[in-house]
Amino acid sequence: MKKQYIIMALFFGALFSVNGQEQTFKSKSNGGIKAGYNLAAVQYDGDAETGQRSGFHVGVYGESYISEFASIQIEALYSQQGYQIETDGGTFTQKLNYINLPLSLKLYPVSAFYLEAGPQIGYAISHKETYDSNFNLFDTSQEFEPNNFDYGVNFGVGFKTESNVTLGVRYHLGLGDIYDDGSPKNRVWQFSVGFGF
Repeated sequence: MKKQYIIMALFFGALFSVNGQEQTFKSKSNGGIKAGYNLAAVQYDGDAETGQRSGFHVGVYGESYISEFASIQIEALYSQQGYQIETDGGTFTQKLNYINLPLSLKLYPVSAFYLEAGPQIGYAISHKETYDSNFNLFDTSQEFEPNNFDYGVNFGVGFKTESNVTLGVRYHLGLGDIYDDGSPKNRVWQFSVGFGF
């Protein structure tokens, strides 16, 4: 009889322990805002990348913990991308702006440090192409029609404090063609800070 009481006590103790851990996971889940700096380029036909265009990104995120060491994060970001090509005659700049939806699996090998990876889809909301010849007489603004949709994968690392402030670095490897000719694909470094609430 005593053995049965001991087994029942251990069972309920384990049950309450698991339930407490689940509550801890849920309490760690949060949403927030994030913003940061972009270094964007394009790779044509698998060749070397173009020059980089500086820009920024800003948006919101939601992070839900699935275990003590892992979470799923979804984001909605406005992101300035594109590229620059400098020649002896001047500088061509492609300004291509997206609404991106990244989905990331984040792994926390230690409490404050994380690794992340996951897919991303994007929709081009605006674009502008300029050529600066260093002489106003030859400056032009020519329109190129990019494909509306983009997709790819992200890889990143970062730190998250107990007060839900996040510092992260992410690389976007675009897999969709920006244009039909030359198979240009987005390549973007993102340096961001996030504030959870």
